[in-house]
This record gives sequence, C-alpha cells and structure tokens, in this order.
Amino acid sequence: MFWWLMAAMVVVVGGVTLAVLGSGDGSGGPVSGGLPDAEPDRPHDPLPTDRPVAPADVVAVRLPVAPRGYRMAEVDEVLDRLAAELAERDARIAELRAELRARPVGERAVAHAEAGGTAGPGDAPTGADGTAGEGRG
Repeated sequence: MFWWLMAAMVVVVGGVTLAVLGSGDGSGGPVSGGLPDAEPDRPHDPLPTDRPVAPADVVAVRLPVAPRGYRMAEVDEVLDRLAAELAERDARIAELRAELRARPVGERAVAHAEAGGTAGPGDAPTGADGTAGEGRG
C-alpha cells in the first residue's frame, strides 16, 4: 500500500511539474498567448509636463499605494516638483508686482486698460501725498 501511494505521488508531482513548465503543445518552447502583460502600477508623473501645474491637476493627483502605504520616493518627487513650480510662480508674481509698483500711475492705467482689465483697488489714482484723490471739496 505504501508503494502505491509513493508511486501516485511521484506521478502527480511529475504531472504538475510538466504542466507548469511545459508549453502544452509538446514542443517544450515558451507558451504563446497566455495572460497579458500587467500594466505598470507606477505612473511616470501624475502632473503635466507641458504646462504649469493648475489647482485641478493637484486635486486630480492619485499616487499609487504600495503594500505598506504610499511609496515615499514617488510622493517626495511629486511634492518637490510641485513646490518648485509654485515657488517659481510666486517669484514671478512678486517680480511683476514690483514692476507694476515701479511704474508711474498713468502708465499703470494704460497697461491695465490694454490688458482688458477693470479697475481694481490698487489702480485708483493717488495724489502727490499718496492718498486717494476723492472726497475733497
């Protein structure tokens, strides 16, 4: 009885081995067809590279989750890039505001009108003493 069980076990193990390693067509070559390749679970970069990052892009970022949470390297990479772009944007805004403050008041109104904007709180003409020129009389 023992030898029959051992022979059956050898046959089963050999059959499973051939089924797993064999091609199924008897040629011994690799199996054609089969399962499709798995899609990579790492996006290249979830933020756009052809334009500045918009708030909607940041909201839409979905970072892949690894078995123990987020991949810290990918999160750090995305956040570093986002921080660099925002810092660059803030520096450019500060530069443009300083340039605007350096212009005389008349040029500001002309530049603003050429841009198609409406008068904002910073565009009100001021007198020589820096106060608004309204309410006199």
